[in-house]
Amino acid sequence: MRKLSGLLLASERRAITGLAGLYATRMLGLFMVLPVLALYADELAGATPLLVGLALGVYGLTQAILQIPFGLLSDRLGRKPVIATGLLLFLVGSVVAAAADSISAVILGRCLQGSGAVAAAIMALLADQTREQVRTAAMATIGLSIGVAFAVAMVLGPWLAAAFGLASVFWFTAGLAVLGLAVLWKLVPPAPRRLRHRDVGIDRGQLTEIFTRADLWRLDLSIFSLHLVLMAIFVAVPFRLVESGIAAERHGLTYLAIMTLAFAAMVPLVVVAEKRQRMKGMSLTAIAAIVISLAGLAAFGGRWALFGWLLLFFIAFNLLEAMLPSMLSKLAPAGAKGTAMGVYSTSQFLGAFLGGVLGGLLAQQWGLSAVFVGSAVLAGVWWLLMLGMPTPPHLSSEVVALDDEHQEDTLDTLMASFADVAGVEDVLVVPEERVAYLKVDRRRLDEDALARLIRSNRHGG
Repeated sequence: MRKLSGLLLASERRAITGLAGLYATRMLGLFMVLPVLALYADELAGATPLLVGLALGVYGLTQAILQIPFGLLSDRLGRKPVIATGLLLFLVGSVVAAAADSISAVILGRCLQGSGAVAAAIMALLADQTREQVRTAAMATIGLSIGVAFAVAMVLGPWLAAAFGLASVFWFTAGLAVLGLAVLWKLVPPAPRRLRHRDVGIDRGQLTEIFTRADLWRLDLSIFSLHLVLMAIFVAVPFRLVESGIAAERHGLTYLAIMTLAFAAMVPLVVVAEKRQRMKGMSLTAIAAIVISLAGLAAFGGRWALFGWLLLFFIAFNLLEAMLPSMLSKLAPAGAKGTAMGVYSTSQFLGAFLGGVLGGLLAQQWGLSAVFVGSAVLAGVWWLLMLGMPTPPHLSSEVVALDDEHQEDTLDTLMASFADVAGVEDVLVVPEERVAYLKVDRRRLDEDALARLIRSNRHGG
C-alpha cells in the first residue's frame, strides 16, 4: 500500500478548483430563476401559476431521469466529452428560455437545462483526478461550492431580473455555460485512465441493496421532501415579499440578509450535531422548524414577521442540506457510498420537480396561503416518518490504496485482516480499483494495528 499524504498535488488543486467552479456555475444557472420566475411570469404568454410551477421544477425531472445514465455513459465514453455534452445542452436550454415569449417555451428551455445532467460525471472526474487520501476534502469543496452557488443565485437573480428583465437571467446562465466549457477544457487537467470509484460512482449491482435499506430510504425521502417544499414555496414567496412592501428590485438584498444570517446560525448547529452525535435529534428539530416557518408564512403578519419566518426556514434548510449527506455517508455500506449518493441525488431532483408542480397547483386553485399550508402538512408527514429512523452510527469512511493486485483467493484473508482491526466496522476490498473501502469508528479505531497491517501488505507480508 502507498504511504498516505494529505498534501495536494498541483494537478489536484487545478482539478478541484476547476470542477468545483464548474459545478457551482451550473447550479447557479439552475437556481437563479427560483426567486424571480413567478414574479415576472406575466411577461410570458399563457402563464398560469401551475405552468409557472412546472417551469420552476421541470429541470428536476430531466435531471432525475438522466443523471445516472450520464454517469454510466462517462465510464464508457470519457468524462470530459460527456460533461461537455451536458454543458452544451444546458447552453441550448438557456438560450431557448432567454428567447421565449411564452411559458411553454420557458418550460422547454428548463427541460433542456436539466437534461445536461452531468453531476455524476463531474464527481467521477474529480475522483479520477484525486488520490484516495485527499478525495474526501475534494468532495467537501464541491459541497461547499453548491451552497455558495445557491446563496449567490438568490441574490443575483432578483437583481438581474429587476435591472434587465427576466430574459437576462437566462442569457446570464447561457454565459455561465460557455464559461463552464472554457473551464473544462482549459483549467481541468487532462482526464487520466478512467476507473470506477465506488465512493463517488454508481455500481448497478448495489442498487437493489440501496433501494431496500429503510435507513437510507428515509434519507432519500428527506432530501426529496426538502427540495419539494423549497420549490413549492417559491411559487408564492416573491409575492409575499411584494405584499410586505418590499419592491422587486430590493428582493436580492432581502435574500442576502436572510442567507447570511441563516448560514451563520447553521454552522454551530452542524458542529453540535456532529461532535455530540445528535444528528437524528437535530434533523427532527430542523424539520419541525420548517413546519413552523411554513405555518407562519401562511399566516403572514407583516414585513418583519415574514423576514423572521424565512430566516427560520433557511436556517433549517441549510442545516438539513449539510447534515443529510453526512448521515448518508455514515449509513451507507463500505464501498456503496457512490451508489447511495446517486439514488439520493435522484430523489432530490424528483422532489424539485414535484414541488414546482404542487406549488403551482395549490396557488392556482386556492391561492398563496394554500401553498404554505399544503407544504406544512407534507413537512409534518415527513417529520412523522423520520421518527422511526435509527440514530446514525458515528462512523467515518476510509479508502485505502493497495499497491499490488490481490488474487481472488487472498481477498477473503485480506478483508478478514481489516475486519479484525478494532474499530473497523465494515470493509470491502475491490481488486480492480486496487483499494479497500473501510467504515471505521474513530473512537475505537486501533490506528497502530491498522498501520501495521498496511505496512505488512505493502511489503508482501
